[in-house]
Amino acid sequence: MNMSHNLPGRLGVIFDIDGVLLDSYKMHYQCWRSIAEKHSITLTEKDFDSLFGRRGSEIVRQIWGEDLTEEQIGTIHRQKQALYRERLQGNFPENDGAIQLIDSLTAEGFILGIGSSAPPENVEMSLNGLNRAKSFKAIVTGNDVARGKPNPEVFLLAAQRMGLEPLDCAVIEDAPAGILAALAGGMTAIALAGTAPPQSLTMAHLVVTSLRQLTPKQISKLILRRQNRR
Repeated sequence: MNMSHNLPGRLGVIFDIDGVLLDSYKMHYQCWRSIAEKHSITLTEKDFDSLFGRRGSEIVRQIWGEDLTEEQIGTIHRQKQALYRERLQGNFPENDGAIQLIDSLTAEGFILGIGSSAPPENVEMSLNGLNRAKSFKAIVTGNDVARGKPNPEVFLLAAQRMGLEPLDCAVIEDAPAGILAALAGGMTAIALAGTAPPQSLTMAHLVVTSLRQLTPKQISKLILRRQNRR
C-alpha cells in the first residue's frame, strides 16, 4: 500500500553516490593509483582511505602537493575521472539494496536528492546505470559547490532544491567527511559502513552495514525523533 499520505509532513533523503549507491571505492582507488604511478607517485590504500568522498581537486592537492597550478590540478583530475568512467562502463558496481531502497522511499512519498562530490558526468553515468535518474528531484554535484565535504554546502543546496528544510532530511553517507557534513548541515546522518569501518562512523545517528537494513518507516522515525527534540 502506498503510505505517502501518512508521512507526517514532507520528508527527504539525500544519497551520496560513491560508496552508497555504488560500491565504487576500489575502482576509484585503482584509478587514482594508476594516474599517480604515471607521475612516479606511490599511493597506498591507507593513504587513500581518508581522501575518499572528498572533491577531486582536494584529492589531487593531497597526493601531488600544494605546488601545482589550478590548470595542472584540473588536468590530473580530468584524466582520473575519464579513466574511472571508462572502467565504470565495463563493470558497474551497483550496491546491494540500492534500487530497492530508492523505490521503497519513492513509493512512501519521500522526496529524494543526490549530494555528491563527483563531477556531473560521473553522477549522470551512475544514475543512468541504476536506471533511477528520474527518482531524484535534486541532483547536486561537486561542480555545484565551492566547498567540499565535510562542509555541508552540498547537502544544504540539495535540501533547498528539494524544497525542504535541513531538519526534514536524512543523509545516507559512507565516509566520515560526508557524515560530518550532514551533521554540520543539521540533518539526520545515516552511515553505511563498508568503505569505512563502523567505529569511524559512530558520530552518525544510525550506522548500518547494508542498505537492506534501512526502511522508509525507520528513516522517517529517525527524522521525526530529531524534529521533536527541537
